[in-house]
Amino acid sequence: MQTPKGRILCTEDDVDTRELIDLILTQYGFEVVCTQHPDHAIALAKTQLFDLYLVDNWMPRLSGTELTKSLREFDTKTPVLFYSGAAYEADKKAAHLSGAQGYLVKPADGDQLIEEVIRLISESKVVIPAEIALSAAA
Repeated sequence: MQTPKGRILCTEDDVDTRELIDLILTQYGFEVVCTQHPDHAIALAKTQLFDLYLVDNWMPRLSGTELTKSLREFDTKTPVLFYSGAAYEADKKAAHLSGAQGYLVKPADGDQLIEEVIRLISESKVVIPAEIALSAAA
């Protein structure tokens, strides 16, 4: 069995979009855990390790920005990628201010999604020399 390229937690309330994201990322070799409820995403993120959180902006109960703020309360390192139909600059700015590192507007093609996922996961794995020095001194 091949080792996955990374684990992704996808929070998307639209079943068709959720299934498409899962299909694209799984075919590329990622392990994808999907949920339609932001509350469930928070519970999963607290108990499992993920390499990336993929979130929609418009969901029932919690928006993507509210979900990201909740995730950032206990996880400041795992990158967050918004994949949303909200295309206004204000939406993108709010996502970044909530703690997201990336933002794709639906419908992005599969290649764009894969490229952004790989970029964010790769960037999160880079250790800054100052972090190395701090961890060596500890």
